[in-house]
Amino acid sequence: MDVLDKSEIKKNLFDSSSEGYKEFFEEARLKIQSTRIQVVRSVTREQFYLYWWLGKKIAEVQKKYHWGKSVVEQLGKDLRETFEGGNYGFSARNLWEMRRFYSEYKKYPILQQLVAEIPWGQNLVILSKVKTIDAREYYIKGVIEQGWTRDVLVMQINSQAYERHLLTQKQHNFVRALPQHLAEQADRTMKDIYVLDTLGLTKPVLEAEIENRMVHKIKQVMMELGYGFAFMGNQYRILADGNEYFIDLLFYNRRLKSLVALEIKKGKFQPEYAGKMNFYLNLLDDYVREPDENPSIGIILCTERKKFEVEYALRGIDKPVGVSEFRLTKDLPRELSDKLPAPDELEAEILKEFKWEECN
Repeated sequence: MDVLDKSEIKKNLFDSSSEGYKEFFEEARLKIQSTRIQVVRSVTREQFYLYWWLGKKIAEVQKKYHWGKSVVEQLGKDLRETFEGGNYGFSARNLWEMRRFYSEYKKYPILQQLVAEIPWGQNLVILSKVKTIDAREYYIKGVIEQGWTRDVLVMQINSQAYERHLLTQKQHNFVRALPQHLAEQADRTMKDIYVLDTLGLTKPVLEAEIENRMVHKIKQVMMELGYGFAFMGNQYRILADGNEYFIDLLFYNRRLKSLVALEIKKGKFQPEYAGKMNFYLNLLDDYVREPDENPSIGIILCTERKKFEVEYALRGIDKPVGVSEFRLTKDLPRELSDKLPAPDELEAEILKEFKWEECN
């Protein structure tokens, strides 16, 4: 019997602290996690295509045979008996929703592709609560891009996120201060009014307290800011020419490829705020921004502003600055603690939300 070389014995020894194992395990975990999510999403698409087919067939046979509501009631009863024990959502109510879904989206091929990517429950929320096609597209994309659960989706709809994001005449100088394509992206990213329900504040308080609450609930704040924001820090310190300067909140936006500075003012907008933000953006561009990044952008959050004052305050500013209002409203219900989940939480949430479900 050959004696193993000592180096071979040493090579075959392994424990969880071995070099490279942590990276190997993390790579395997992420691959399994992403594959599971993709599998569930694939099942969800097939579920959607089935629901779409059923909705279309119901509409067609009703038209062909002049059948009324009773055919849907009978079909629901027969399907539930046939697939007893399976939770496939074949109640008469859900069948009516399938028919309605087909009727309202059949003329919009682009939306048909999008709605196939989100759970049936979120689709029903959008169908029932949102009336215009453009607004529906906005919320559908929000579910796809940000992983909104039904509760978070309802919160966004109730706070009129679409109207605040796309329909308002926002106050900024992006057109003058940025290249056209970037100005358009920045305008779409910025909201005219930010609703900070999740901070748990019902009345204005000191700016430092608002900032602290925003940091404490930064995941919910980023959800309100929109897709692509990454938090870099609060009271972000810049050391320049021997002096220290501090920005209330600093983010990086992946879509814009820009640093985004937020300054919080609890009262009315004052013209001098624009000059101070311009100063901060100059510092960010010179001392923080990477060479391949776009110019830094500033957003001043106030509880009140006048269009006239904002317009004139921004007229001589060469850096991209926007001025928005923020609102402190009622506390978010406790069950909406979904926030922006960590990867494991996101996987669990997606797996839960993408299950075949009954609409009772």
